[in-house]
Amino acid sequence: MKQQSFVVGMVAGAAAVLGGYQVLRSRNRIDLAGRTVVLSGGSRGLGLVLARQFAAQGARVCLLARDEDELGRAASQVAESGDTSVETYTCDIRSKGDVDRAIAEILERHSGIDVLVNNAGVIQVGPLEHMQTEDFENAMATHFWGPLYLMQACLPAMKRRAFGRIVNVSSIGGRIAVPHLAPYSASKFALVGLSDAVRAEVAAHGIRVTTVSPGLMRTGSPINASFKGQHDQEFAWFAIADSIPGMSIGAERAAGQILEACRYGDPELTISLPAKLAVMAAAVAPTVFAGLMAAAVRFLPGPAGPSGDQMERGRDTRSPWAPSLVTTLSDRAAVENNEL
Repeated sequence: MKQQSFVVGMVAGAAAVLGGYQVLRSRNRIDLAGRTVVLSGGSRGLGLVLARQFAAQGARVCLLARDEDELGRAASQVAESGDTSVETYTCDIRSKGDVDRAIAEILERHSGIDVLVNNAGVIQVGPLEHMQTEDFENAMATHFWGPLYLMQACLPAMKRRAFGRIVNVSSIGGRIAVPHLAPYSASKFALVGLSDAVRAEVAAHGIRVTTVSPGLMRTGSPINASFKGQHDQEFAWFAIADSIPGMSIGAERAAGQILEACRYGDPELTISLPAKLAVMAAAVAPTVFAGLMAAAVRFLPGPAGPSGDQMERGRDTRSPWAPSLVTTLSDRAAVENNEL
């Protein structure tokens, strides 16, 4: 009887805690209609899917990206998603001057910035032997310095209004180190630390920061990723992994989860079951997990000769396996999400 009472008490306590959490969470919910959303990397891939969904909710969307033509095509697609305004700003977030100029222009047009989504990213795939210092510098500039510049530019306006939502899109590669993605993982780890640190310091100003760690998503990104080493083989394994249902998640589903986390101001969001299991395994059994990662390297392409030091984009790389039937979902996403 004592054991039964203990179990009942534990269940009741857990239910009470969960219920209390849901009540508190619901109080933080915001309506996205009419909100001004600044979204980096908004011209293609996940950024474009997020922009469509924000527009469908009635938000005013401000897209930041480097390529003016891509921004134009993206704006046309986003405009079809909702009866709201879409603005584009040519901006290289790796440049503080570009960021300050873009945010100043946005603040001149609008009373404030409600939501900042740091989504811009680069992917460099290949053995560590072929990665140069410049590869790490570019990844850090895009995934760490760029988000920092944007947060520094937006926070004063958010603090004046005592309100804001910041969404930092990191990666499962920022929670566990992924072989053949050293620059990407290192810079995404840095973004996770930055995001979590900023969250603690701005909470008192009514600003909520969400750290997002997606697993593989079918955004169509392999075609614009960069590859070193045995280019065709590196592209093949990456494109195939990105396409497999169960291992990867559709971009629309992922974006929907990110919007909900933003709406409620959740501190963290890990997307996809494989990603959640990987994070849990690394925390519970780090030695075993490290061994598994080391073993996984044996199944990846080895280093190449001097030619492997050259970077090739996915669109310029071909193999019997990619593009092919097994990469159909990723190839289709590339067409849908302006990756081509």
